[in-house]
Amino acid sequence: MLTTLDFTLRLGVAFLLGAAIGMERQWRQRMAGLRTNMLVAIGASMFVAIGVKVGGDAAGRVTSYVVSGIGFLGAGVIMKDGVNVRGLNTAATLWCSAAIGALCGMGYLSEALVGSAFIIVTHLLMRPVGIRLSRLPIDKSITTQIGYHIIIKCKQEVENHLRVLLLQFTNHDDRLLLRSLKSTDNGNPDSAIITAEILANSNEDSTMEKIAGRLTIEQLVYEVSWKKMEHENDL
Repeated sequence: MLTTLDFTLRLGVAFLLGAAIGMERQWRQRMAGLRTNMLVAIGASMFVAIGVKVGGDAAGRVTSYVVSGIGFLGAGVIMKDGVNVRGLNTAATLWCSAAIGALCGMGYLSEALVGSAFIIVTHLLMRPVGIRLSRLPIDKSITTQIGYHIIIKCKQEVENHLRVLLLQFTNHDDRLLLRSLKSTDNGNPDSAIITAEILANSNEDSTMEKIAGRLTIEQLVYEVSWKKMEHENDL
């Protein structure tokens, strides 16, 4: 029989473990951060605890509903930006947080603690490993290059300054090659649209994010965007 004290203990552990997972996501400034992971863990724990209290096979059935239901929440944080898909790690983390909550709701507190440790270690230790692996060429015998387009919308008076910045970013990075750099006013002489084509020998999505973020904080810049050109014909 699940007592109020047991119920409180299980929710308390889910609260703490969800916070531990969410703190890392909040530190990385992801869409689903501290409170979201805590609420997912607490909610899953409450639902499963209800099944435990009802008895019979209710706990198993509720757990299966939690697994399927969290998929809809995870889908909400996945975004498609051109050929790039973002939010997969965040969605997977929410799925894991629900599993931690379900373990707490069932009363498997030590297992929930071990699971949380594995989740946090995966984020902290495997992230730099993943970044290094993504920058390796798929086949060193093939010199396939990845193309990127960076588009900057700004005032005309800062156009030259931004072009110089782009040249500096690519000249100081041996992994990048500036293929073309052009500007247009799009019919408005007071504004400028700068388009840069950059080639890389490996996946440099994180580098493009940093360049775009650096350009965004410049004065008189309206918008900075980038996209990956998947096929050689697009370059």
